[in-house]
Amino acid sequence: MRHLILCLCLFAMPANAEMAPRDGWDVIPTQKTYDNLIDAVRAAAGENGMGVVTQAGPTGAARNRGITIPGNRVIGLFNNFYAVRILDLSTAAMIEAPIRVYVTENADGTATLSYKRPSTVFAPYIDEAGPGLAKAAAELDEIFAAIAADATQ
Repeated sequence: MRHLILCLCLFAMPANAEMAPRDGWDVIPTQKTYDNLIDAVRAAAGENGMGVVTQAGPTGAARNRGITIPGNRVIGLFNNFYAVRILDLSTAAMIEAPIRVYVTENADGTATLSYKRPSTVFAPYIDEAGPGLAKAAAELDEIFAAIAADATQ
């Protein structure tokens, strides 16, 4: 019975947390360390007209509890120009701002940058908001692609 419980516990343990490609996302493995990629994202955001609005991640809090997990940080990026523009098109769509990018630490010490494309994030609101929101989302796709390219080079 102990062996069965041990086996069930092993299967219940989380798998490798490294990001895999998925529809509507850009997932970019890098050779940068976790901390270096976070710094690069912050710098690239500013260089591309976006501000860091939020940051959150469980890594530090887990460490304070004596638990070690891979680096994991969500960084919310946006700017007031797009906030006002999108709010004018759809009050509901603003719940999606800021657009989040996700920095995850890989088992080999490198880090991956992932994010849902803004066009994917805002897609549920296009019917309500109209083509203006689709245009803004497409512009944001280009900006976030530039941020990702700058941060991961």
